[in-house]
Amino acid sequence: MIAILVAAGASLVVALFGTPLFIRFLVHRNYGQFVRQDGPTAHFTKRGTPTMGGVVIIGATLLGVAASMVVAGRMPSATALLVLYLMTGLGLVGFLDDFTKIRKQRSLGLTPWAKILGQGFVGVSFAVLALQFPNGNARTPASTRISFLRDTNLDLAFAGATIGLVLFVVWANFLITAWSNAVNLTDGLDGLATGTSLIVFGAYVIVGIWQLNQSCQRLLAAGPRCYEVRDPQDVAIVAAAVMGACFGFLWWNASPARIFMGDTGSLALGGALAGLSILSRTEILAAIIGGLFVIIVLSDVIQIGFFKMTRRRVFKMAPLHHHFELSGWGEVTIVIRFWLIAGLFAALGMGIFYAEWVVG
Repeated sequence: MIAILVAAGASLVVALFGTPLFIRFLVHRNYGQFVRQDGPTAHFTKRGTPTMGGVVIIGATLLGVAASMVVAGRMPSATALLVLYLMTGLGLVGFLDDFTKIRKQRSLGLTPWAKILGQGFVGVSFAVLALQFPNGNARTPASTRISFLRDTNLDLAFAGATIGLVLFVVWANFLITAWSNAVNLTDGLDGLATGTSLIVFGAYVIVGIWQLNQSCQRLLAAGPRCYEVRDPQDVAIVAAAVMGACFGFLWWNASPARIFMGDTGSLALGGALAGLSILSRTEILAAIIGGLFVIIVLSDVIQIGFFKMTRRRVFKMAPLHHHFELSGWGEVTIVIRFWLIAGLFAALGMGIFYAEWVVG
């Protein structure tokens, strides 16, 4: 438990005090946000605000996990390294995208193919590696079974190991892409994506701690009241480090934002969430815990789909938070109310997670 607290505390301190230093560096280099012309007019005042703040979130997370491992006196497990690899790899793709936007002073960064190749390489390598590294109980970080609250009986390896590997890679990359885009779309108002991520990763700290206390590591097969997760403690440690980093960064990202996380942060946080959901065997539960992210993605999908079919719009603007902004809601009001909704979804997910254990 001390290692988890250290991870959260260290990353919070690094993000809280490191962010203003990074802001000064970005201002000195004139690395500011480019604002799209077709967005809400209130956003024009944000043009030039330093971006790429995801660098601080990633760095604080890495240092938080490192500090935790020093206190615990051990090396990070395969689970921790895989989630950090996915987070950092996608963050690098986002960084290149942000830097291209700044350098060319336009709202478009990397070409679609460049982003697909970058995210694809990171996602595929993560998925392949996640099925390696069995521990002493022959448990790997990930499983080819689709998971909800734990692994279900739906096994992607139903027709053999090779087909199972291919299908798992496809499934894992679907989750990685979905969560990365979800956080990216949510990052449209000051503090919205950061605060929502703080809540979601806080829920995953609880998931990891609970799985650690109800572990099946010493058993050959999982029972109804224990979990087969390979490294539940490191699930909690990484989630705590990300949560602490978001907490410290939010101090500077809340309205009026002194810095934006950019694609560097949104892709990294989406990757971390996808990685934790896969390696904690809670892939579908994550859609409930992160329900606000799902709603915002659905609003974008509905808007695009309905417009293509009827040439009419459901919302004044998508994603959903911009609809309320154009309806006259204040930015801070939208953000706070969306945080409350995010908290309700996280509580609902935790309630379902615990109820399944009680029922057994």
